[in-house]
Amino acid sequence: MRAVTLQASGRVQGVGFRWATKVAADKCGVNGIVRNLMDGSVFIEAEGEDQRIAVFIDVIRQSPTDFGRVDHLIMHESEPQNYHNFRITN
Repeated sequence: MRAVTLQASGRVQGVGFRWATKVAADKCGVNGIVRNLMDGSVFIEAEGEDQRIAVFIDVIRQSPTDFGRVDHLIMHESEPQNYHNFRITN
């Protein structure tokens, strides 16, 4: 199991980014959370099999919605939180 935290900045709020991230996570078989941050970026915790996480990260890097744009993506490996699904938390 691999777990990562991601922080995406760019045009990522007000464009359906969190919803599209959840759809992408469900398609990739990744569990975790996504939420907006006060600085205008989006925070993601994701966990799953290594290959599934790699595909998910690629989707996020390219923006999961046509209306968004990821200018900068910060990624850190993290400890698994044992999420059972993927959800939007705010």
